[in-house]
Amino acid sequence: MKNWELEVNNELHQLADKDLMRELKITLHAANSVCMRDGKKLLNFSSNNYLGLAKHPLLIQAMQKAEEAGSPSSRLLVGHEDATHYLEEQLAKWQQAESALVFSNGYMANLGVLSAFLNSRDAVFSDQFNHASIVDGIRLSGARSFRYRHNNMNHLESLLQRASKKNYRRKLIVTDAVFSMDGDIAPLREIILLKEKYGAALFVDEAHSVGTMGPLGRGLAHHLGIADQVDLHMGTFSKAFGVYGAYVTAKKDWIRYLINTSRSFIYTTALPPCIIAAIIQSLKVIQKSDKSRHLLHRKSMEFRSELTKYGFDTANSSTQIVPIVIGDSFQALTFSQKLMEKGVLAVAIRPPTVPVDGARLRFSLMSSHREEDIQKAIKSIIQIGNEYGVIR
Repeated sequence: MKNWELEVNNELHQLADKDLMRELKITLHAANSVCMRDGKKLLNFSSNNYLGLAKHPLLIQAMQKAEEAGSPSSRLLVGHEDATHYLEEQLAKWQQAESALVFSNGYMANLGVLSAFLNSRDAVFSDQFNHASIVDGIRLSGARSFRYRHNNMNHLESLLQRASKKNYRRKLIVTDAVFSMDGDIAPLREIILLKEKYGAALFVDEAHSVGTMGPLGRGLAHHLGIADQVDLHMGTFSKAFGVYGAYVTAKKDWIRYLINTSRSFIYTTALPPCIIAAIIQSLKVIQKSDKSRHLLHRKSMEFRSELTKYGFDTANSSTQIVPIVIGDSFQALTFSQKLMEKGVLAVAIRPPTVPVDGARLRFSLMSSHREEDIQKAIKSIIQIGNEYGVIR
């Protein structure tokens, strides 16, 4: 055990030396546009509660009316409530898909889909900035992984061409719709052209786009009018929906296949009835939230435009996720701390979540952010940016 203690402590010291140590913080009202930490009120720009639904009274009422607090086991062992069946029917209808399957969360959904549909005989093509759950799902699958440069269609095609010369059983392209650390979007139309040209399937992670984009909040693929050309859609209930969990939609036989082969579905306890009730209510609210979506996009655009005007590097963001790329981890931590002293919460994102020398602050806008709070945040960001030479 002595060796274990020495090795663990040594690795912790290495993380600290590189300014990569993380700590858990007690934060009250963490989903809201204003939260509390260490007794101090902070403007919250780190929550993914994009439409402000986490505290919606109808969702809370739905949870309170649920007859049971927990779930007994995996759905394949004991079955599920009528409400879960109803939710999956409504999700399929909303997404204009043949079938839907609810997962415990987005990480488990991505892990389950990729490890179920792929094995060592297959090839998978993944954007280099895809979420960690996609990276881990590919690792678990054992498939031959081709990682293409971020949103670079020429590189993707060159990899597809290379793979076509090999005897792979199947080819799958997987991408985030909205990239969680850059706030930019995937070129889905171009990806679909390549998918069809090289006989691949396409899996799109819509975690940060469902609820915030497209008609009835269906997501980026629907916004672009190409959803029927995407083979597998994944979306989460833990961001714009304001609840917890995830779903996958696809053709009926593909969902049946997941039910029988996806280990992260088969061997996981089902979502509790109170959560299912809240998701059902949130789905109804989401479809009627055009005003909130419009507010979210307008506020995000104004926030991003102001920062860009003053010379901050906001990557290629075009959504409610707005980064300020700084580069150095220590400088990103310092910037975040200075903002907190001014009453603004924006967490520093560091490697390995982002590339080496790509440390940044990540701002998440919510439709519930007040205009005066957004302006206060912008003023504080500009002041600290000038002070620390972050502005280009």
